[in-house]
Amino acid sequence: MSPVSGRSGLRARTRARRGEDRRASRSRVLVLGVCLALAGAPARADDPPTAPPVAPAPPPLPPPPPASPPTAAPPAPAPAPAASDEPRWPATPPAEVGLPSLVRRLAFGSCAQQDEPQPLWMTIAATKPDLFVMLGDNIYGDSPDPAVLRAKYDKLANVPEFRSFRAARPLLATWDDHDYGQNDGGADFSGKEASKATFLDFFGVPADSPRRHREGVYDAVTIGPEGRRVQVILLDTRWSRGPLPRERKPDGKPGRYLPVEDPTVPMLGAEQWAWLAERLREPAELRLLVSSIQVIAEDHGYETWANLPRERERLFRTIREAKATGVVFLSGDRHLAELSLMDGNVGYPLYDLTSSAINRSARRWRPLEVNRHRVATMNVGDNFGVVAVDWETKDPLVRLEIRDAAGDARIVQKLPLSLLRPKPER
Repeated sequence: MSPVSGRSGLRARTRARRGEDRRASRSRVLVLGVCLALAGAPARADDPPTAPPVAPAPPPLPPPPPASPPTAAPPAPAPAPAASDEPRWPATPPAEVGLPSLVRRLAFGSCAQQDEPQPLWMTIAATKPDLFVMLGDNIYGDSPDPAVLRAKYDKLANVPEFRSFRAARPLLATWDDHDYGQNDGGADFSGKEASKATFLDFFGVPADSPRRHREGVYDAVTIGPEGRRVQVILLDTRWSRGPLPRERKPDGKPGRYLPVEDPTVPMLGAEQWAWLAERLREPAELRLLVSSIQVIAEDHGYETWANLPRERERLFRTIREAKATGVVFLSGDRHLAELSLMDGNVGYPLYDLTSSAINRSARRWRPLEVNRHRVATMNVGDNFGVVAVDWETKDPLVRLEIRDAAGDARIVQKLPLSLLRPKPER
């Protein structure tokens, strides 16, 4: 072997050993980096990248709890109670309980549609009446079904202004055709017994009141001490009223009512006539005779006492024969307000103050109805009536008023109480 060959072989073996040493060193570094990564130690910047650690397997889920026995289903809600025939309105004290000791100011009105706003009650309240008389059409029921009538009285009871007004003062009431249950209805209305019970329930008339057993809803009260007594007589012009014929228009539609001269066709009925004669003989200084329809007006052709002229004459005769002084008629129905006057041959002038309506009046001007007895009128806008008495003067002064929705007096008639008495015979 030459010297050159020997040296060459030695260098080759030395390079081989150094290569093995470098490979071994790189292997040790790689193993160390993996171990540090698995142990959570931070890797050095010059460490080669390593695979991310494998997340440990989640612990096994606990075994499910043993099945619980089935529970009973919640009880079904109780069925709604069946509709009751009992009244559903807040109790109203009977008239005899809530009446004032003296009447200085009485307000009255008619025609209140329960589905429409009734702001007029707040205006009426502002006049501070001692009591209020509802003349009729207190609701627009127009049904023989007492459930329908009760639902409509419910609506009236929940009118906020009426509810507040009713809670603060006594009410007296009679009815007209719409709360009776039939438009222009009379004695032949089939639903009148149930309607009467609903009406009396709503106005809080006690179950043992004589009013429950009368043929109709008529009633009377007298308020005040001797010398200052006000008698309020509530007539029922529906329960016993006989049939009214009507003329026919050219198109076949019903027209004006025609007067009935037959004296056997009644307005009030025998029982109410006898009762009225007794009431008119009771002592009182001022008598407010409440009729749901007009007594004096006779020309417009709608419902009025003049449809039964023999019955109207009997009314005047009954007043005259009872020697009843201080009679003033209060009426409604017509959707207008007016004051009428006539000589009914009772010895003093007979006034009829008409107020209508609480919320059903005409909103625009219209031609006046014919009324030969008219003193004054208000034929546009809601209104109410007032009868005010100044008892402090020697000859007490009676004011008959119609007031509008703002509370302003639109009709005023002053009457010395002495005017409502027959002149003494000489």
